[in-house]
Amino acid sequence: MYVAHDIQKRMQLNKGGNLFELTQKQNVLLVFLRHFGCVFCKEAMKDIADIQDEIKERGVELVFVHMAENHIADRYFKEYKLDTCLHVSDPYKVFYHSFGLRKGSITQLYGLQTWVRGFAPENKGNKLEVGKSLGDATQMPGIFHMFEGRILESYIHKLASSKPNYMQLAECCLV
Repeated sequence: MYVAHDIQKRMQLNKGGNLFELTQKQNVLLVFLRHFGCVFCKEAMKDIADIQDEIKERGVELVFVHMAENHIADRYFKEYKLDTCLHVSDPYKVFYHSFGLRKGSITQLYGLQTWVRGFAPENKGNKLEVGKSLGDATQMPGIFHMFEGRILESYIHKLASSKPNYMQLAECCLV
């Protein structure tokens, strides 16, 4: 898969610069989140927060893409101890679509596997929140390992409840 460099240059990071410039300097684990009210989005942020130091020690920068305004996103990233991470606001889902991420089907979003995982013990503390300001509840997430403007590895969620191995994705393409 290829994403045009001009798209990557339009992906402005919350702390300045853009995605393309960043990938010229180092490996990036680009994490497209669902909406901030999603149980699985919260699970992903917790899981990544738990290993963020290990990821960064390997020279990989974490960058999140979300659909909320930055001040709302900052609140969630702070809550999950990810406030030092870079992020990109994409309320119109231009970047989601550029990376091939689409709206989920009824089965992907609300199927039996998703319901079972949503009520699993590890998600007990992750309560569902609803609100347009948190993002589009039908948007599917994905993860991309990038370097020098190229996608080296990707994980496209088959279900809203899919749980990728973040460390494996971060390490997959390191020399």
